[in-house]
Amino acid sequence: MEETDRITRARFLAAMAAAGAAGALAPAGSAHAAAPRRGLRHRGVVYTVGEGETPATGWNARRMRADIRAIRDQVHADTVDVTGDGVERLTATAAEAAEQGLHVWLQPTLGDVPARDILEHLAECGRFAQRLRRQGASVDLSVGCEFWLFVPGIVPGDTALERVRNLMNGAYDPVLFQRRLEAFTARAAGTARSVFDGRISYAAAQDDHVDWTLFDIVGIDYYSFFHRPADHVAQLRGYLRWGRPLAITEFGTCAYVGAPETAGMGWDVVDHDKDPEEIKGHLVRSERTQADYVTALLHVFESMGLYAAMAFEFVTPDAPHRPDDPPHDLDLASYAVTKTVQARPGRPESGWHWEPKQAFHALARHYARHAADPHRG
Repeated sequence: MEETDRITRARFLAAMAAAGAAGALAPAGSAHAAAPRRGLRHRGVVYTVGEGETPATGWNARRMRADIRAIRDQVHADTVDVTGDGVERLTATAAEAAEQGLHVWLQPTLGDVPARDILEHLAECGRFAQRLRRQGASVDLSVGCEFWLFVPGIVPGDTALERVRNLMNGAYDPVLFQRRLEAFTARAAGTARSVFDGRISYAAAQDDHVDWTLFDIVGIDYYSFFHRPADHVAQLRGYLRWGRPLAITEFGTCAYVGAPETAGMGWDVVDHDKDPEEIKGHLVRSERTQADYVTALLHVFESMGLYAAMAFEFVTPDAPHRPDDPPHDLDLASYAVTKTVQARPGRPESGWHWEPKQAFHALARHYARHAADPHRG
């Protein structure tokens, strides 16, 4: 993909919600979930693997192993959501997480290639997940994330960026869209079942219509904003009507004042037509805002006894923090709980390291406390 067409996960969060392409949740029949227990079963962090926008920010095994240790020992998570593309990257990371005793949520998200290639990529990852499971690892397999965005042919457009634009401009047929989404979701579930005998799920946008009877776990990328916890609870209860455990496959926000109120559109503050890319407007950086939002949602998830919650995300190497250059502090548009610090700011080939944000410490305190007392709400 040309650089002008590149779109990262952080750039299209909640695009479906912005487009208004889907309606209200449609629960299955009269199924009802059992009364929830208090506390999350799995507390996790999303860890994205990928080529990176430059060689310096791409995946490498040494850095990955150190990051997985930090997720376990510093964040005190018991789960890592391994997502992204590339079977070798995904399986190596999943194996490392399992070796370090973490629960693995393996979620391949290959996109912008023919559907058959996406399904084969899923099957290869699923076969590996099955081997891990047979070796005694704790593994759940997600068939993917928001297929309308990653899979060509559901929404018009050759790339994810084109599909986002078509959704937001209303340049699609909603009836055909839903039919194609349902068909591919069913194929993906069938592919996963054919190679993996553990629990399977899917990471859906909040307003997606999904037949959750195909899956063992309902998975939702959750980016709502409410002032009252009770409103979050009321919204999330809708997903429990399927009679299946509920996993929050993504949640979080960016580190600036007002980001939570964007309801998942916090990423949309970068002018990508500028060279170098530039933050739009005059945002006020606030790591406390991000930390408070993450903590508030965790209290909600714990109170409902959900199956899992995975904070999005551990690190975003292609969104460096530049404290001395606010217009180019791309970390403002990042959902990561760490900030990427370049050795030579503005140089694509520069080495880098991450440093914890306040949200990192908030997660760590919460996860450590609840791991010690799993019955706390």
